[in-house]
Formats: sequence, structure tokens, C-alpha cells
Amino acid sequence: MNKEVLKDISVLYVEDENDVREFTSKLLSSLLKKVYTAQNGLEGLEIFEENKENIDLIISDINMPKMNGLEMCENIRKINNEIPLVITSAHNDISFLKKAIDVGVNTYAMKPIDLYQLIESIIKAMEPILLKKRLVELNLSLESKIEQEISKIKSILDAQDNIIIVTNKEEITNVNKKFLNFFNITDFDNFISNKKNIFDFFEEEFGFITKEQIKKHDCWVKYIKDLHEIDRIVKIKNSLGEEKIFAINVDYYENKDNYYVFSLTDITKLKEKSNLLEYQASHDKLTGLFNRNKFDEIYTKELKRAKRYKNNLSMILFDIDDFKYVNDTFGHQIGDEVLKEISKLLSNTIRETDISVRWGGEEFLILLPQTDLFGAQAVAEKLRLNIKNEVITQKQLNITASFGVTQMNDEIDDENLFVSRCDKLLYKAKNSGKNIVIAEK
Repeated sequence: MNKEVLKDISVLYVEDENDVREFTSKLLSSLLKKVYTAQNGLEGLEIFEENKENIDLIISDINMPKMNGLEMCENIRKINNEIPLVITSAHNDISFLKKAIDVGVNTYAMKPIDLYQLIESIIKAMEPILLKKRLVELNLSLESKIEQEISKIKSILDAQDNIIIVTNKEEITNVNKKFLNFFNITDFDNFISNKKNIFDFFEEEFGFITKEQIKKHDCWVKYIKDLHEIDRIVKIKNSLGEEKIFAINVDYYENKDNYYVFSLTDITKLKEKSNLLEYQASHDKLTGLFNRNKFDEIYTKELKRAKRYKNNLSMILFDIDDFKYVNDTFGHQIGDEVLKEISKLLSNTIRETDISVRWGGEEFLILLPQTDLFGAQAVAEKLRLNIKNEVITQKQLNITASFGVTQMNDEIDDENLFVSRCDKLLYKAKNSGKNIVIAEK
């Protein structure tokens, strides 16, 4: 633990229990540059507003009178959206974890407070900012001085608890000891010969930044940097094959855009608990597609956006033909396998921007933003053929589906009317021989 960095740090410590506040602030004062104290969130916010130029980090309890810690941090974020936040709490429930991520909490220490753990949390939260300051203080020039002063950079990088990667966009130029330990690397040059840049380490998984996403952008560093803090999340496997989740912070050398410092903070436990809660609330358990609750949330926004900007918006509703026969003949387990395989075909056919929903039973809905009727009909026809030509489940079933397709128009002034029109077209397709696409405005 690098205690040397503590002497230049000033913190605001907010705690409503007098004994805890006095004891902890006294210990912190012996290690830090300065400690401002407050006994509730409202007082903490006022002190921060008065001393915002001097305070480097916030340490706060959650449950306090007048204003709780997370509410205070949320207000402080509006004033300074980069200041590190450390939360102390005796609670470890899902709602706290999700709110903590939404607010942008960097790390947290459980109560009763272990001073050693708290100090580690302070250092961990301050590392990205301190790293940038130290690199600037050394006045490193990005291309020439980074090699000339490599020993100085290494000492700074190795002092950090986070994984640190320095890149010039084309290749990795430096890493810290934490990086080497994570991958159990003894020969960095040999290791890096197969993985030239930071995104080569990212796992390809929905919900995380992936190499495939990055390749779509000319300036991939800017793409990552411009993402909302909550979305700057990646998954990386360590030397043992364990998947870890990291929040990425990106900094660049002042007046130079060629070299960037990536700081990766391990948020595996925090993120996985939050993701599980959110995923279960918004996805169908069997297929992994969005459920109707999530669709209702997205649908309202997409309708308003389409009307406001006069964009096209189309909808596909399709139903597996003779699904009752599959269940009655082969059993519900095979029926479930059919639904899951159809869902995979659906996900692989549509665009990333399209919204796919398990509408109910064997019915599926697709919402296609910025797509006219002709485009939606083409998607439906492609999906129809993919389903028809695919041999499904170990029973080698030949499954077909019927499709109704429509496009939003000026006559639609009610959310339910759009879905109802698509449903009628699906019904028409069913009554017209099945395994067809019927599209009408």
C-alpha cells in the first residue's frame, strides 16, 4: 500500500455518529493533508460547496438525517463529476449496490470501519487522478520523454492498485505491476506480441465494451472516453481463466492526444449483483430476450422519439406455427428448446439497435427504429427463411413462423393501436396458410 500519496490528499468525511466521526477523522488527520468533517449529508454538501477547490475525495456514510450519503454524493457529482467517492456502510443489499453504481461511487468500505481497509479504499479511488497529476508533474512528453524517463513512469505505474495500461492507440507501450500479476506474466514482450492493444483483452459479451464494437469506430479511444461512466465496463479473463469486470477510466497527457492512460478498477462483485437484479427484472427467463415490462419502457421512448424527429418506426410480430403440436407431441421440454433456438436465430438476424421481445407463449415482437415498412418486411422475410431452413433441437424439427409487419403512421395516436394493427396482420398471415409475411402500413 503506497501511503506516500496520502499526504497530499484532502477529504470531506461525513458521518452522523459522533464517536465514529471523531475517532476516524482523528486517525485520518494523522495521515492526510486535511480532513473536513460533517454530521449529515446536507452539512456535507454545504461544506463541499464552500471548499470544492480544496477537497480531493469524499468519504460518506449512507444512512444519515436530513440528507443521506448517496443523495449528497449525487448532488456533489453535479458540481464535480470526477471527484472520487468512497461510501462506508454496514449494508450490503442490492438496492444500495445499484444506486452506488448509478451515482458513480468508486469504492466502498464496510462498517465497522477498518482503518487499513478505508485507507486502501482512499488510495484506490484516488489512483487515476493521482496518476495523471504525477505524470503531468514529471512533464513527460508523450513520444520522446516516455522512453527517456521510463524508470520514473514505471515507479508511478507500479504504485497504483488498479490495472494501468498506457497506449498510443496503435499498441500498448507500458503497463504496471498489477497488470503483470493479473495475467501472471514473466515475459511481457512475448506476451504482448499476440495482443497489441487494450481492446484485445476484452471479452465479447453483450452489455460490455467489446472489440467488435470498438472496430466500428475510427477513433476507438474517443468512443470509450465519450461513453457514460456506467457504460465504460469491460470483462477480462485473468491467468486462471476467471472473468473479472472492470470500470475503465481514460486520461490523456495534456496537450498530447497520441498517448492515453487506461485505469481499470475491479468492480466484479458490485457490477454482477447490480446486473443480475436489472437483468432479471427486464428479461425473459427462458429466452434471454426482453420481457413485456422492459418493452413497455422502451416502446414509449421510441414512439416519442420517432414522432419528435419524424423518424420511421416499424414493428414485426411473429408466431411459431403449430407450436401446440410440438408441445403435445414432444413435450414441453422440447417446446422450450424450440423457443430458445428461435430466439437465437432472431438475435442473430436483427440489428444491434433493434429491440426483440418475447411477447408471450410462442409469440415474438421486434421493434425496428429508423426502419420503413420495406426494410422491416425484408428483415421479417430473412428471419422467416432462417427459421424455415434451420433444423431445430435434437428432434430435427422443421419449424415455420408467420409474420405481421407494419409501420407507424400519422393515424397512430395511441400506443396500443400500433401493436393491435401488427397483431391483426399476424392473424391474417395465420389464416392465409402460415409461413408467410404480411406487411401493410
